[in-house]
Amino acid sequence: MKRFFLYLGLGLALWWGLSGPAAAQVPAVQQFQLANGFTLIVRPDRRAPTVVHMVWVRVGSMDEVDGTTGVAHALEHMMFKGSALLKPGEFSQRISALGGRLNAFTNRDSTVFHEQVPADRLQEVMRLGADRFATNQWPDDEFRREIEVIKEERRQRTEESPRSRLYEAFNAMVWQASPYRRPVIGWMSDIAAMTPQDARSFHQRWYVPANAAVVIAGDVDVARVRAWAEATYGDIPAADVPARKPRDEPEQQGPRRLEYRGVAERPAVVLAWHAPRYTGSAVEADNDALALAVLAGVLDGYDGARLDRALVQGEGAGGKRIADSANASYGLLGRGPQVFTLSATPARGVTPEAASAALKLEVERIAREGVSDTELRRVKTQWAAGEVYKLDSLMGQAQELGTYWLNGLPLDSGERIIERLREVSAAQVQDVARRYFVERHLNTGVLVPEAVAAKEKL
Repeated sequence: MKRFFLYLGLGLALWWGLSGPAAAQVPAVQQFQLANGFTLIVRPDRRAPTVVHMVWVRVGSMDEVDGTTGVAHALEHMMFKGSALLKPGEFSQRISALGGRLNAFTNRDSTVFHEQVPADRLQEVMRLGADRFATNQWPDDEFRREIEVIKEERRQRTEESPRSRLYEAFNAMVWQASPYRRPVIGWMSDIAAMTPQDARSFHQRWYVPANAAVVIAGDVDVARVRAWAEATYGDIPAADVPARKPRDEPEQQGPRRLEYRGVAERPAVVLAWHAPRYTGSAVEADNDALALAVLAGVLDGYDGARLDRALVQGEGAGGKRIADSANASYGLLGRGPQVFTLSATPARGVTPEAASAALKLEVERIAREGVSDTELRRVKTQWAAGEVYKLDSLMGQAQELGTYWLNGLPLDSGERIIERLREVSAAQVQDVARRYFVERHLNTGVLVPEAVAAKEKL
């Protein structure tokens, strides 16, 4: 995962006492609570006459139940299929006519809808967005047609990719109790059996004002945006957010291994260990989370980082090229627990077992020898550059604010996190490398090409 800072999903705006012209460009942000429970977040940025409008709903695949996996994603599709005011597909047509662009996404934690339009069109977008949120409706036949689209999407993204199928099966092994074990798009059998009422019930249950936020970033006047929000989103009837029961993941008590066999040219290997998420508190787990983020950067945060040098360039033990690619990733933020992942595509002639051993060796080296001050500075400099550049993107600004709201964090969490990351020491990085990456908690997934499997049977 080259340039790891781009994958943290954070909007860390300031770095090491940033001041002067750069700091002056950091827009102020204001947050309001509408009477019905909707959250409104506004960040003025007048550098261009455009605005980003996002609606974040705190519901994703983790809120589904077995038998209806994929319903959050299916509903995302159906939110473009009509409302009290609009016919199927008309929402997208209206946004295009306003000179805007739009999209949406669903993940484990949230469903998000976003539009970018000329600033003088924002009021109309908010009116359309509030209508869609509150009165989403469509014929059953429209749902059945869209389900076929979603089934094809799953075929293209998952069914036809052995590597994607490996990761899906691996994910279901890593998580035993957590709802994160289910694929966001859903299992194919659940998609095929899904009914229009499944989607309607999910919308009625979770699309309530107190479970959503409107995020605006761009060339706007805060008072005017607040008035528009009150007249549109604020007019939606209030409703209670359903109670969420805890579904804690039990501690892993032994290593797990999955061999996934499929028609593929090359093998692949993925390793994962359970890890804490960042909660914004002063607990020790948050310190560990930040140290793990730095560790991921040391391993794979820039061109020529440890995994690249040791496995891809062949500068590791034995001087042999081990992998065509090697990556590290860690989910710092999320509504549920996280994992730290290492993965590799073995070079020709290298077994998955050898690639797995080489991945683990690089973490073991850090656990044994630590990391250098030079590596720490380089990782933190990479973060600094990436986060400052994000200020040039209205979508990036809106996404960071929505992410903080989603995770129950203050809107200035970027500054808070960067300050804490500054304090992460080499000793802390070495300590988490020692404590978290133990064999007892290891999950291993291997993609075994069918040709290899056939030879083993001979």
